[in-house]
Amino acid sequence: MDSLILPGVDTVCMQIFLDEIAGRYPNEKLVMVLDQAGWHLGHNLKIPKNMRLLSLPPYSPELNPMENVWDALREKSFHNRVFESLDQMEQHLLIALREIEKSPNVTKSVSDWPWILV
Repeated sequence: MDSLILPGVDTVCMQIFLDEIAGRYPNEKLVMVLDQAGWHLGHNLKIPKNMRLLSLPPYSPELNPMENVWDALREKSFHNRVFESLDQMEQHLLIALREIEKSPNVTKSVSDWPWILV
């Protein structure tokens, strides 16, 4: 799992994310599964050459493997937490994301669905 904490959810940030992930794996062929959020579908997106985007049907969060990762993150790292500031919450998120990134078995256990492995 790879992640970035970006200042917004828009086409500009999505482009930054796509470019970063494609750059981390320049010799791999990547398929990124996306829901149909507006910033995922921006006509101005330049899809990196080593990447394909797979859009899920509308209103189908149960098909999005990342939804289970977010649920695990919320349950494990954010359950009943109150933060004094947005900066404090962002630092906590950074630590939690790094922990998940270092634990591929956790990510796999919540997102390794048969249709993905076909």
